[in-house]
Amino acid sequence: MGWPVFSLFFFFLQLNSSKCLRLILTLFLLHLMLIFFIFVSHTYSVSSALPYSTSQCISVSLHFLLNCTFFSDQYIQLSAKLPSHNIYGLGEHVHRQYRHDTNWRTWPIFTRDSFPNGGTHNLYGHYPFFLCLEDESGKSFGVFLLNSNAMDVTLQPAPAVTYRTIGGVLDFYIFFGDTPEQVVHEFLELIGKPVIPAYWSLGFQLSRWNYGNLSIVKETVERNRAVDLPYDIQYTDIDYMEDKKDFTYDKVKFAELPQFAEYLHEKGQRYILILRVGDAPYESYDRGTAKNAWVTESDGVWPGEAVFPDYTSQACIDWWVDDIHQCLSHSFCPFTSSQHHHCFFIFSSCLLTPCSISSLLYLFSPSDILDNLMYSKTLCMDAKQSWGNHYDVHSLYAYSMVLATLQRVFGANRSLLLTRSSFPGVGKYSGHWLGDNGANWNDIKWAIPGMLEFGLFGIPYIGADVCGFFDDSTEELCRRWMQVGAFYPFSRNHNAEGYKPQDPAAYGADSALVRSSKHYLNIRYTLLPYLYTLFYKAHTAGETVVRPVVHEFYSDSETWTIDRQFLWGKYLLITPVLDPMEQVADRKRHVEMYLPGEKLGLHIRGGAILPTQKPNVTTTYSRRNPMGLIIALDDYDSAAGESNYVIVTNNGYSDPNNLKFDNIIILGVPTVPASVSVTHVNATNTTTILDNNNIDYNGLDLILGETYVVEWEVLRINCHPEDNVDQAKCEARGCIWDVSSLLNFSCRRLTYTYHFIFLPNSWNSVLKGMTIDIIRNAKYRSSGRPQSRDIDTLRVDIKYHSSDMLQFKIYDPNNNRYEVPVELSVPTTPETDEDKRLYRVAIVQHPFGIQIIRKSTGTIIWDSSVPGFTFSDMFIQVTTKLPSQYVYGFGETEHKTYKHNLNYHTWGMFSKDQPPGYKMNCYGVHPFYMGLENTDDAHGVLLLNSNAMDVTLLPSPALTYRTLGGILDFYVVMGPTPEMVVQEYTLLIGRPVLPAYWSLGFQLCRYGYTNDKEIETLYTEMRTAGIPYDVQYADIDYMERQLDFVLDKEFQGLPALVDSMRNEGMRFIFILDPAISGNETQPYPAFERGIAADVFIKWPQTISDEIVWGKVWPDYPNVTVDESLDWDTQVELYRSYTTFPDFFRNQTADWWHTEIKDFYENTMKFDGIWIDMNEPASFVHGTVGGKCLGDPLLENPPYMPPLESKHLGLNHKTLCMNSEQILSDGTRVRHYDVHSLYGWSHSKPTYDALLDVTGKRGIVVTRSTYPSSGKWVGHWLGDNYSGWDQLYKSIIGMMEFSLFGISYTGADICGFFNPAEYEMCLRWSHLGAFYPYSRNHNGKGNPRQDPVAWDAEFASATRDVLNIRYTLLPYLYTLMFEAHTKGSTVIRPLLHEFVDDKTTWEIYRQFLWGPALLISPALDPVWCNMCTCFVLGYIPKGRWYDFHTVSTLSGAMFDMPTPLNHINLHVRGGYILPWQKPENTTYYSRKNPLGLIVALNDTGTAKGSFFWDDGEGIGKRKVTFEHLHHQDSKYCMCSWSDYS
Repeated sequence: MGWPVFSLFFFFLQLNSSKCLRLILTLFLLHLMLIFFIFVSHTYSVSSALPYSTSQCISVSLHFLLNCTFFSDQYIQLSAKLPSHNIYGLGEHVHRQYRHDTNWRTWPIFTRDSFPNGGTHNLYGHYPFFLCLEDESGKSFGVFLLNSNAMDVTLQPAPAVTYRTIGGVLDFYIFFGDTPEQVVHEFLELIGKPVIPAYWSLGFQLSRWNYGNLSIVKETVERNRAVDLPYDIQYTDIDYMEDKKDFTYDKVKFAELPQFAEYLHEKGQRYILILRVGDAPYESYDRGTAKNAWVTESDGVWPGEAVFPDYTSQACIDWWVDDIHQCLSHSFCPFTSSQHHHCFFIFSSCLLTPCSISSLLYLFSPSDILDNLMYSKTLCMDAKQSWGNHYDVHSLYAYSMVLATLQRVFGANRSLLLTRSSFPGVGKYSGHWLGDNGANWNDIKWAIPGMLEFGLFGIPYIGADVCGFFDDSTEELCRRWMQVGAFYPFSRNHNAEGYKPQDPAAYGADSALVRSSKHYLNIRYTLLPYLYTLFYKAHTAGETVVRPVVHEFYSDSETWTIDRQFLWGKYLLITPVLDPMEQVADRKRHVEMYLPGEKLGLHIRGGAILPTQKPNVTTTYSRRNPMGLIIALDDYDSAAGESNYVIVTNNGYSDPNNLKFDNIIILGVPTVPASVSVTHVNATNTTTILDNNNIDYNGLDLILGETYVVEWEVLRINCHPEDNVDQAKCEARGCIWDVSSLLNFSCRRLTYTYHFIFLPNSWNSVLKGMTIDIIRNAKYRSSGRPQSRDIDTLRVDIKYHSSDMLQFKIYDPNNNRYEVPVELSVPTTPETDEDKRLYRVAIVQHPFGIQIIRKSTGTIIWDSSVPGFTFSDMFIQVTTKLPSQYVYGFGETEHKTYKHNLNYHTWGMFSKDQPPGYKMNCYGVHPFYMGLENTDDAHGVLLLNSNAMDVTLLPSPALTYRTLGGILDFYVVMGPTPEMVVQEYTLLIGRPVLPAYWSLGFQLCRYGYTNDKEIETLYTEMRTAGIPYDVQYADIDYMERQLDFVLDKEFQGLPALVDSMRNEGMRFIFILDPAISGNETQPYPAFERGIAADVFIKWPQTISDEIVWGKVWPDYPNVTVDESLDWDTQVELYRSYTTFPDFFRNQTADWWHTEIKDFYENTMKFDGIWIDMNEPASFVHGTVGGKCLGDPLLENPPYMPPLESKHLGLNHKTLCMNSEQILSDGTRVRHYDVHSLYGWSHSKPTYDALLDVTGKRGIVVTRSTYPSSGKWVGHWLGDNYSGWDQLYKSIIGMMEFSLFGISYTGADICGFFNPAEYEMCLRWSHLGAFYPYSRNHNGKGNPRQDPVAWDAEFASATRDVLNIRYTLLPYLYTLMFEAHTKGSTVIRPLLHEFVDDKTTWEIYRQFLWGPALLISPALDPVWCNMCTCFVLGYIPKGRWYDFHTVSTLSGAMFDMPTPLNHINLHVRGGYILPWQKPENTTYYSRKNPLGLIVALNDTGTAKGSFFWDDGEGIGKRKVTFEHLHHQDSKYCMCSWSDYS
């Protein structure tokens, strides 16, 4: 009765949450519609009978044309293609492997009493569910056909799947997950999450069919008690019954059975008995008959005639519950229900009458179904139950029996129910065993795929009969099976009548089997708290307990087929011996593992925290013992996602045994922990320091139900940070070779290799500090770098400069070494009063180290007493432990977050012409960081060293410095607030420059202006558009052949244009590069005067008196540049030789001043200077020709930090390292040492020249910086890219430069490289309006991106946001003044104002202007809903006013409406902001009246400050209103000085 393959079908889809899709397939044919729907109305549907969670579904419908699909009354077929061969599930069968064979394998599904002997026939359960893993990404899906009729499933090599079923409907549920485990979660959300079994049911269990009598049962119990076997449960099988009748017992052989449970209870054990389903005439039968409890057709099973309860009828359920209660009244314990598939060992119903001939009897039978007959060993298919014909509900029989048993019998008490037959959803109530297996090596193997499959099916309480049910087990097989069976969730040794006893003690009290069984059962009982926790997670979250390895390691294709190993949850890998010899997997490799007769493989996965308990012979007793934890660190020294600590806590449970965590074992600690502590989190927060000489800590007494923090400190330090490390190189340094490490290093420092020790009698401590001499410990090897001479004696000077700052300096007392020539502002008188100092210094001798302790909290903020301190000529390394994970700073490089990631990240520092990029060392060097402590205090650390270096951040937490020369000269500032850290740091290095007021206006620049007319056109368009705009630039285009101080012929009109713009209130900034051409054929005064003054960098006099020539931008004279050639060819053919001024020399500053003055007076006026390429950058490596003179080690030192193109040496894109420079005091130094100071040395002469030449403050903007550069210059964040990610990264960059003491910062708005996109550029323009240095700038060859280059809407939106900026410029200028005088930050991270709110410690997508203006920009294509776009932003505590609407917000995350023409601004309550009516330039806006925004806080008060001067004077009079204050409707302004 099949229908044509061209039939059209409806698919009714229901979306059950976001992960589950339901498909109900129903036939639709126009000419058969009436017949069909009449038929469908009589079609059986399982969903009507089972309580699945589908109430949340939303219906939709689709139409599909399906080939090879049939739908008839008793034959339905559907095929589907699959995306991969990784198919798991379908059951119940014996699958010899977990991943299915898709080579035309057909599996029948129909519950049946059949032996699990490895064939393809159907077994006890009915599970039409499979999971498919798509690929290494972990993406997976599951397919569940809700149909209880007999069926089969064929897996095909396409890959594809074909379903055939003999009735019902096709009711599919499809589940989607990012991982296989997630698919299981989704499936169990539908069918129900597993029951959480009673704790005692996780103990070991013994059973046997036909002990014979109760005395033999007790003998079994006693002999296993006698060997102290951990053992909780004893069973009796059907032999306890009188003639095998339910609810009876044999009063001869089992006369004392009612007292047996109590006998077991006396020793803490439990009793389980079996019940069956077939009932013959006796009292229970009579009661059932009276209640009409039976399936309406009767058949036979032992002991003869029998009936079958209809558990789908209420009358039957009532009878069943009553009889069980009568059974329990005889002290019988929880029981097993068996033979739910109506098993009896006769063919059909031959004891009575044969099944009637009907369409339900002789029909299509699924392939390989038992005996090829539907009714073999079961009821006739036309038998009647309340739920329908047995034909339809046969496979639901056990499900209905389980519901009747558990829901009404045990009430609220958790017990144990085991069922042999099952259907999806049974796991909510019951466990399952894998049936009547055999004692052979195949069945021990095949049990593992079976358990893994039932994990998929939602029955985690699963196991096989340990040692086998049928046949006699050999000692070796049973010993191995007891080993693996100790890790079955349901761990029961059970065998059949007629075979030898196989309980462990039956093999002899001193047997290897008993010893092995006790060992692994003790491990099981030790780990029962972990197993019980897994069952809780299964019960609450749907997680698997016995877990396939592929669920955790799906990205490793080797795991897709692993089914001879399994996991307990995520963390315990069990590798049993399933043959005499076995290979096991370890770290993605197959390795030979020696497993003697009493052993199997157990591995704890790094990252685990496993609860444990001291074992005993039963769970009754073990649960009274102290608990413990096994903490297994991963390769990142973390466990359960946390580094170096674990919190032991509980949700208020109080254990009646007053249990305590008494023991913690920490695995994977690479060295002995520096310290281990336990803090009891209560009113006093009591901390106990533990003995740190072991990894096993006892006697902790952590009370269950209270909260503790266990914290340990451990460091893993890279002993061979160079590339190409191998075992020999590692061990040559006396270090540990650890190939198991997944980190970026395998060679780690030994704990006990202390390189430096105290020199006797060298410690001199005085009130102002201390001095210590240390010597290299000759017992241990050198630094391992023969080319870098070890320095054997060092001096340590510690100076207490002030109450909040100290310095410690480590250097060679016997030889002068290079020291950074940057002058710092240290107090002339040290702080000698210890009571006034915020810190205390301690010296640790073994290993040598310095500890700096904050006295107010006891926090150790610096602790270098760790292995690995090295001091050699060209390699210095020191590591310090940190007080927390919160580290900010280090630069200049692009960071993805403001707070550093401490997961073994290394950052190189060496100034370079390198655009911003991840892990790329960029233009400046700032070896300064700020650290936050867990007490909300903050500190800062500067390493004053200018050699190439790197810093590695470690999760311990710790950090390692490595530098290639100089000395270690550290300065520590104590805060204690983040803002005070910056104030103290800038007091040391110099306060930021106060820029001219006009430099806070908007600015435009472009590399690629073709002539001055293009600039004039831009200026005119901006003025016409009315967009505020103060500064116009000229990039190197204005120069003739990129020569400094020479005007190109295409820009001859630029001086007049500049004069005209300046007369209209505009300002002009031009660019200068340091490199000066030396190949000119016409007079070039800049070069000639430089030669005369001897200002250019040369080789050391001992080698040559020649200039070190490079190549940068200047072209040869009289050439035409072909820009179509590749870059290196252009450099070779067209770029002239260039010299590099040595700005350290006094005469160089004079020469530079002369050239700038000459240009100002004789060529073109300007108001500020932009200095570029001063890393210094060169287009050749080292020098022209590439041959650097002198020591080649300087170019390629023994250790190279992870710098960009490090394989090309330090001179890549810069000068030779052996070039010589001369300091102002005449000291000759190598470029190797001072390279990163070039931009710093360039800044002050430029700033001095600007002030002197123009007579006004102006601004200098530089690319390369070093600590204290901010005293003279601002900085832009370099040649960025036009991309969305650069928006948020610019905020991180500005916040970091705030730490570094450079307040005047900003990024190139809309990006320098690549064309800008409209929406991104507009969003960036809004963000850039709140950069202190607000400039739109892009590169040659890209389209214009200035505000008037787009459309009217763009121009309008830019005008509006810049008007807001100009309105608030008085506030911004005041912040700049406070930075200049107090060292406060202008661009301020939220954590600086709200350090007590740890949410702010991670925020880097919002920022503050000073304390009072919060900027929350759109940094991505924002989320929009119904045409309204939103930005998620955090509003800290207190009252905040929306700048645009004056509405208030407070203390939470908010979705802020952010249309394309909008930026979110909030004014903080309690502050007063000065403002001024905006104009097109600051020249005119400064003429307008001023105003105040008074934002009252919750108490009705506000305060603020205001600074005003002429905006560009040098040392001119000013007015400062400090403490603007509002209270009770009154204002107070306190003036410092007058201003005209």
